[in-house]
Amino acid sequence: MILYEYPFNERIRTYLRLEHLFLRLAELIARTQPLDHHFALATIFEVMDVGARADLKSDVLKDLDKQKHQLDAYRNNPAIAQNVLDQVLRSLERCFEGLNAMAGKAGQSLTENDWLMSIRSRVGIPGGTCEFDLPAYFAWQHKSDTQRRADLQRWVGTLAPLIESIHLLLRLLRDSGSAQKVIANAGQYQQNLPQGRSFQLLRLALDPGLELIPEISGNRLMVSIRLMRQGDDDRLHASVEDATFDLTLCS
Repeated sequence: MILYEYPFNERIRTYLRLEHLFLRLAELIARTQPLDHHFALATIFEVMDVGARADLKSDVLKDLDKQKHQLDAYRNNPAIAQNVLDQVLRSLERCFEGLNAMAGKAGQSLTENDWLMSIRSRVGIPGGTCEFDLPAYFAWQHKSDTQRRADLQRWVGTLAPLIESIHLLLRLLRDSGSAQKVIANAGQYQQNLPQGRSFQLLRLALDPGLELIPEISGNRLMVSIRLMRQGDDDRLHASVEDATFDLTLCS
């Protein structure tokens, strides 16, 4: 199944973008080629750009605290595994303390590294990191993969509290919903959302064998999904076939 996710607000949209970058970063650092490590470094700069939002750290801390208070209410509930609950609460507390202790915005300590900032200023320029522009960076790319990986992990370490917090919050959000199988009649599906409940994330699992692509839109009142098919001209065309998929609403 191909899993598509649609955020209902800008905060979750930012969390998903950061998660996307964190997953890419972990995969690139694990590799050995200088080119992979170049793109790992470029990804760190992308995380810093996304994390430059003044209220991001505050939003994450508020969400961690909100989750902690919500889960605290389940203590001594016989239907809840208390050891699992305690483990999640400890993780929330650890993330909160780690992020709260992080000075400034995401990656702010890296902005004090003039060498890294010289690369950041040129990485967005087409061909801007050639050896004649950044000879010191070119020399770094010729170090052993062990040395490059150690440097990357050291720089990423400054982002670790944010990385762990985002992963935990999104895991808890995804776990809050349960999948239901629905049918898109003639390629169209709409669902009214119950009033008084605020959903933050929609998850849609679609069989890749159907070769369909969902176009999702939604707000606090309803969600609308239109299934598309890519034609020989590479353009998307509306499907008129009935199709089933799994839909999960997370709050």
